[in-house]
Parts: sequence; C-alpha cells; structure tokens
Amino acid sequence: MVEPLAPTMTDELERESNVVVQQIAPDQGVEGWTADLAGGAAGAGVTDGAWQLRANPDGQEPEAESVSQPPERAVNSPEAPADALATDDAVAWQAAPAFTIPCAVCPQLVPDQFALDDPSLYFNQELSWLDFNWRVLWLALDARTPLLERVRFAAITASNLDEFYQKRVGGLKRQKAAGVRKLTPDGRTPEEQLELIRPAARLMHQTMTATWERELKPALADQADVVICDYDDLNIEQRYMLRKYFQTHFYSILTPLTVDPGHPFPFISNLSLSLAILLRHPQWRTTHFARLKVPMNHGRWLRLPGTTGDDRRYYLPVEQLIMHNASELFHGMDLLSVHPFRITRNADVRRDEEEAEDLLATISAELRERRFAGVVRMEVDQGMPEYVRSLLTRELEMTPAQVVEVTGLLDLTGCFQLADLDLPKLRYKHWEPVIPTRLAQEGQTKDSQTIFDIIRQGDLVVHHPYESFAASTQRFIEEAADDPRVVAIKQTLYRTSYESPIVAALTRAAERGKQVAALVEVKARFDEANNIEWAQRLENAGVHVTYGVVGLKTHSKATLVVRQELDGLRIYCHMGTGNYHPKTAKLYTDLGLFTCSPDLGYDIVNLFHSLTGYAPDQRYRRAIVAPRAMRNTFLRLIQQEIDYQCRHGNGRIIAKMNALDDVPLIQELYRASQAGVQIDLIIRGHSRLRPGLPGISENIRVISILGRFLEHDRVFHFYNNGAPYTFIGSADWRGRNLDERVELIVPVEDPALQRQLIANLHEALADNRLAWDLHGDGRYVLRWPGRAEEVRNFQQAMMNQAAERAKI
Repeated sequence: MVEPLAPTMTDELERESNVVVQQIAPDQGVEGWTADLAGGAAGAGVTDGAWQLRANPDGQEPEAESVSQPPERAVNSPEAPADALATDDAVAWQAAPAFTIPCAVCPQLVPDQFALDDPSLYFNQELSWLDFNWRVLWLALDARTPLLERVRFAAITASNLDEFYQKRVGGLKRQKAAGVRKLTPDGRTPEEQLELIRPAARLMHQTMTATWERELKPALADQADVVICDYDDLNIEQRYMLRKYFQTHFYSILTPLTVDPGHPFPFISNLSLSLAILLRHPQWRTTHFARLKVPMNHGRWLRLPGTTGDDRRYYLPVEQLIMHNASELFHGMDLLSVHPFRITRNADVRRDEEEAEDLLATISAELRERRFAGVVRMEVDQGMPEYVRSLLTRELEMTPAQVVEVTGLLDLTGCFQLADLDLPKLRYKHWEPVIPTRLAQEGQTKDSQTIFDIIRQGDLVVHHPYESFAASTQRFIEEAADDPRVVAIKQTLYRTSYESPIVAALTRAAERGKQVAALVEVKARFDEANNIEWAQRLENAGVHVTYGVVGLKTHSKATLVVRQELDGLRIYCHMGTGNYHPKTAKLYTDLGLFTCSPDLGYDIVNLFHSLTGYAPDQRYRRAIVAPRAMRNTFLRLIQQEIDYQCRHGNGRIIAKMNALDDVPLIQELYRASQAGVQIDLIIRGHSRLRPGLPGISENIRVISILGRFLEHDRVFHFYNNGAPYTFIGSADWRGRNLDERVELIVPVEDPALQRQLIANLHEALADNRLAWDLHGDGRYVLRWPGRAEEVRNFQQAMMNQAAERAKI
C-alpha cells in the first residue's frame, strides 16, 4: 500500500518541484523485513578538497576563542533542550569556526590614481551573487541551525543555484553568442565572467553535495532516526519487495526512449531527472543508448518499513528503485550501465513587447520557448561512462565545460520534503505572527471599530512575519470587499498564492458591484503561468485587469480603497515592500504602511491612473515613483547628506535592501564617504559596492543578514540634520528597479512609527548572530559573539518585540 504525504513547501520554494514523499508498506506475506545500512552514516568527517572551506585568507592564525573545539552538545543534538533546538540562542557559548566561506569575487587592485568609474572600485554582480549563495549554504553547515532547517537550507542552496544557471549563466551565454563586448562596471566581458563563474559554481556544487552526503545524511540517521538508504545496502527481502512495487507502480508508466537512426534523440525537459542507460545486444554485440525520465508522481522518496519495534524512518530515492530494476524494460538486452543526469535550460528568454500586439500571447509564447531553450548545464553521476557523457554532450549541443560531476545525490531540491518531516524538536521553534496591537480588537464584537476607523486615527506600520498578514493586509482588502461603503478597490499584484484570499476578495468585491481594478504583472519571473491563470479568473468575475506598462515591469506594491463617508469620498491606502502573498508573508520580512493621508491618497490615485491609462507626466506629492523620479530623488538625498556633513558634520545614511548594483548611486555613496558621511548598508544579496577602501569608501559599512526568515524589506533613512527622512517601498538600489520597473517608495512621517523603523535598523546593525561583514577584498566574515558577549539575533529580537507589543 502506498500512502502519499502531501508536501508542505511554500509556493516560492516548490515552484520547480512537484515531488511528494511516498510510504511503502510491506505485503502481508513478507515478515521480518530489515534494513542493513552499515555504511549509511559513515564518512561524516571532513577530508577532501571538495568539502574543506578555505582557511582565513589573510594567513593569520585565528584568535584563541575562534579555534577551540565545539561544545559537546550542538544545537541540533537530541540531548539539547527543546527550546535550544528551536531558537539556537539559548545554548552554551560556542567557538567560532576556524575558516571562512570561499570568496567568488575577484576585485582588481585599486591604482594610485583613479576615477569613480574605475573597474577596480566594483565587485562583479554575478560572482557577488555566488557569494550570497555561499552564505545560504553556511546555514546548512552551521551546527547551531536546527537539523531539519539545515536540510532545508541545503535544498534552498540547490534551488538558488538552479535559478542562477537558468537566468544569470543563461543570459551571459546569450551575450557571448551575440558577440557582446560591453564591459561590466568591474571591467569584464561576458566570456570572462563565464570563465570565473565556472570554477566558483563547481566548488559550491561540490561542497553542497558533500554537506548532504557527509554531514546532513548521517546526522539525520543519528539524531532524527531518519535513514536515507542506498539500494546496494538493502537485503534480499527488501529488494524483493521493491521489485514487486516497481512492477505494480512504475513498470507501466515508464517510457524508455532509445536513440538510433529510427529514433532521434528525445527532448529532455528543464530540471527533470533522467537516467542514461547503455545497452548491448547479446547476439549482434552492438551498443545502444536509451533515456528514461524519472517520473515524480510517485514522489522523490519511497518510505520503507523497518522491522518490528524499529521506529526509524527509512527512505530510498526513487531513481535508485528504477535504476536497479531498469533491466525489466529491456528484455533480451544486456544492461551495461545506468546513471542519472539532469539538465538546466536557459530561462533568459528575450521578448519584444513593442512589436507584440498582445502581451499575454507574448508571455505564453515565451513560456513555450523557455521549455525548449538551450542547455546551460548538465549534472551527471560521477561514475557515468565517458561514452555516455560524450553522447549526451554532443546531442544536447554542449561543451564538456558545461558538465558538472556529482558525487552523491543529484538534485538536492528533493530535500525540501525531508525538511518538512514532523519532527518539531529539530526545526525552528514555531512562530505565530501576532496581531498588531491597534488591530487586536477589530472585528471581535458588534461595536468593534472597522479597520478604516483605525486607520483614520493615525498611520499604521505592520512588520511581517512578526505581525500577522491575515489580520492586517489581508483583512484590509477583505473588509474593503465586504464594506457597503467602499465603492472602488485598486491593487497591484506581482505574485500571490494559488487559491489566494486576496484574489477571492477582489472577485467578491467585483461581484457586489464595486469598481475593482487589478494590475497583474504577468512578467514576474517563473510565475508567469500562474499570474495569467488567475488574472483571467479575475476578468471573468468582472475585475478590470491590466497587464502593466509596455517596456516596464510593475513591481510596486500598493492597494487603493475608495470609501463613501459622511464628508465625501475618502481614500485609504496600503503600500508595502512585499507581495500580496499570504504564504510568503510567513517567511519573508516585509513592511506595510496603512494611511488615509490626503497627499499619499492623491499619489496612489495618480499611480493607478498612470498604470491603467496614459499619464506620462503624472505628478506626485509625497510618493517616489520609478522610473520617473526615483533615481534623481535618491541622488539628491545623498547629496543633501554630503552638504549637511560639510556644514554640520552629521551626515548619516542607513539603507536596508536586497541588493545594490546601480553604478551612479554607488558613485554618489563613494562621494558621500569621501566627504565623511557615515553610511551603513544592510544588503542581503549581492553588492557591487566595495566598502572600506581608503580614500574612497572607508566610511561605508556593509552587512548581510541571513536567518530563518528571508530579509526582503527595503528601508531608507537619511538623518537630514536631525529632521530625518525615512522611506519604505518596493525598490532596491539596482539599475533594473530604477530604470526598468514601476516602483513605489513612500515616506513614513509619523514620528513614533519613524522612530520604530530607525530602532529596527540599529537593531539589525548590532546583530552578532546572523550578520556577515563585507570586507573590501570581497570576503564576507560572519560575526560571532565572544564568550562573555550577549547574543544579538536581529530576527529573534523582532519576534520578541512583536510579542511584547501584542501584550500592551
């Protein structure tokens, strides 16, 4: 009997995966079935170069505290207290590791004489992204991280690397093929970048696989009683049972595809797992090749039963079941070899919107083109014969340099399901977002205030996932849909979940006769098909749906509600840093501002007029909108801090974002640093800016924070000689955000709310648990609390503060 266990991954993480975990129960006639996995937990030591991370690059011996042996009880040890397993900060002090993660960026030496556009002043964007993914992988390596979360971070690293090859490597290959010679700000051609990416990405892939094979897989067996089996370790009874399962559940659905003059090489879909099979005819002595796609409708993992009294959970990768029974599909042939492989296709497909009469048709055509796009990477089992590897390389029109050997499990994204196993002591302690204090009583009694009453009392800022999305943003839209006084709702939708309550509320509002308009961004990468589907559902319900501005991607996050009140129409707005996506609101840190400010209401009305109609010269009072004015506004604000620094010596900038690569803004930050302005940047992902360079950026500090939640909010603070400006919004300081997207940044002007945002920024800067300091040579160094130092975990502090506010 097969019992599927539904996956619990979020839409963002499962976008490229449809696997589930299956359980095989023994037939009644088979008893005493056991697993002998003597070698399953072996090899956890750190031995070869694929695993070892390089030592401190400056050649210095680490301080004494940094090299002492780790404590006997690690965070994810079964003997550790439950709270420690969940929060990882309550355990005894641990020493810092005696190594740093590899550094992919290769900055050039700064010359004695330079201009601010000198290539040596910039990191490479693509290599900086790889350094970001190293920080993600570190969370899988860090013994302080709960075990199942380590497994999850390994899967996230693999998923990120897949996307990197599809988008970034794919784009560079297109540029190389087109003969593009334009240099990046750091002075490199597409071909030079590909040459630097190749060894850096290979080392990451090798370390990622070794982390799973040598650290996480043995730890699952030792600490979670979860045994990942290899087929070769199974006994006769186990193999007999699996053979019967193969015959009843796989044999009829598998489709072997041979390659010969009558059968051309088959199409292989993006990121699918396949088996390369080499056969020989016993009489003719001819060699033949066949490809077999591994179906995932039965799941990536098969759960095997243990013996009576054995409570451990046994899992076998499904491809191993098929590999060891593949001969059943080729009766009369000798099976010479079976090895798994996986290809990654280019997702950097270009579109010409100016010539497309129908944007939906353009996007739909792009999705079809992406499916058949060229191959940019092939992962192969290390033992694959050279003949088979050469055949695949030739037929897929690849070079040997695009082949990545894997010693271990192919496609670690399948580990998401293992990370979702119901073992709460080996996961982060559950966090339930709190209801914001001012909304806590809303809707509970007949006399409770509506959310509109509350907003009229003053602006409100919510911080997800610390504060509830459902009780704030979602409630705002649902109340608007149901309130008979609301006459219109307008919203931008970049990403949202399937069966979204937001979409349901908009549909309900339209059916009740309200004017409802939705700006749906069908160009949201990898969500195009989903967005087209539910956009058409909205149209069928009577919602006015538009699909963005030609030539621009609409990335702004805004909702407008028009309500008929006693003194006339009043406009209520929500502007945020994240998507209207209830699931990712529990994983991504984002901010949202609720207001009925006349100025911001006027601005958001004008924003929607420009999005749904034609208003190229639209004016805004308080909002900052890209591409019209955002770049110049930020440049002016930086220049203003330079002026205050020169006059008063108090220039100060703090900015939090996902990534930084816009050269004009970086150059202005360099000028501000040269003038003495103190600048702190909290950048989760990649950065082209080189901090700490004498005479250039010695007054700029850059940190990156990675933890259980994905840091996604954008906050910009300018001291402004003691009358601070503080903004939140959808845009990073990236060229694509400032020039190629419709983005929205709004001021937070209420003094109390502004103080709270500034305090949060300082709390992030004080972090010594999740934060990495970026050095001028490109190294990211993890902060580590000293023996007597208080642990400052920014995300834990935000949870604690939200819980305290909820008690008020």
